[in-house]
Parts: sequence; structure tokens; C-alpha cells
Amino acid sequence: MFTGIIEEIGTVNQVNAIAGGKRLFIACQKILSGTNPDDSICVNGVCLTVVKTEPTGFYAEAVGATLEKSTLEKLIPGIKVNLERALTLNTRLGGHLVQGHVNGTGQITALTRLGDNYNIRIKYPDDLGKYLIKEGSVAIDGISFTIADLTDSYLEISVIPHTWEKTNLKERKTGDYVNIETDVLAKYIEKLLSGAMKNKSQNILSEEWLKKLGY
Repeated sequence: MFTGIIEEIGTVNQVNAIAGGKRLFIACQKILSGTNPDDSICVNGVCLTVVKTEPTGFYAEAVGATLEKSTLEKLIPGIKVNLERALTLNTRLGGHLVQGHVNGTGQITALTRLGDNYNIRIKYPDDLGKYLIKEGSVAIDGISFTIADLTDSYLEISVIPHTWEKTNLKERKTGDYVNIETDVLAKYIEKLLSGAMKNKSQNILSEEWLKKLGY
């Protein structure tokens, strides 16, 4: 589990094909502190397991399913990536709960500077729309954002100067693809409601039904 607050920008130095996936070497410094093999690192929003550490970075492996669902498939040496270590019990939750389980990719269709801030418009996959709400949380390439605007086809986020400088967003341009993870709470609510609606004796969303569920 992660917070969506990026700790460091790493650089992909190696991308090697392995059976069923790819092996990455990511150069970094800050997040190596306290990091050991088997630890989880969020790389551009994707939770990867560290398989080996070196003084200048770490190795991680991504399997086929992860590559297909995220932008990791397109990584090549030299690309900058957002990095965050997993939460600990004494970590401050500055963003929102991010699992590192990417739901799909979206395409940047507009990137506009508004004074010192930036506005980014992202076209998202149709099947993710039901999990998105205006002013709700979303992770874009592992960065926690509040959705500033939302339509049936795109979402918009506002980026403050600090986030712009401390993440790889400053490397982005119109047409690029980014990883999207919707708020996990929306998925649990969907599961809860779909299960209740299958029960014919509880097929009406009412105040009484919600009270029975503890709300």
C-alpha cells in the first residue's frame, strides 16, 4: 500500500526480457534507504517487488499481465519514473490509499499552464468511468490527485509547482499515456451494492437497508 506522494524520480537504466515479462534496473538513491529484496516499490503507479539492490539502484521484474495493463511495457532506458516505498505503520498518509494495482492507461489530450500551475486533461478507458467522481481521488502514474473536472470521456487534474518539479510530469507531453488507478473504496462499494442487488429480498437501496449494513 502507498500514499501517492512521490519520494524520488528514478531513471530506467536497463530493460531486459525474461520468461513471461521484463526485468528492470532503476537508478535511484533516496528510496534505497531501508529497502531490501522482497520489498515493494511503486514505479509509475505499479507495485513491483524488489528482487535485488545495488548501490546505485534496484532490480524489479514485471510479468506479462502487468505490462499489458500499464505503461511499463513502453519503458526504455533513459525514461524517468516516479518512485515511492510502501507504507509503514508510522507513515503519514499525505495523499490517499494507493494499492499500486493499475486499472488501465489514459492518454493526455491537453496540457495547459495556468499561471504557476498546470492543468492536465486525460482521456480514460470507458470501463473506469463508474469509479471516478469529481473531487474524488485518483492516482496518475502513482501520484495522488483530486479530480478537478470530469466528463464521460476525460478527467482533469490540477498540478501545483511542487508536484510538477518533484515528479516526472514535467517530462510529459500531449499524446503520452499514463497509468490510472481509481480509488479502491469505489470498488468495494460497487461489490457491496452488486451483492445486495442480487438478493431479491434486498433489491432496493433504502435508508433501512443502509442501516442494516451499519451506515
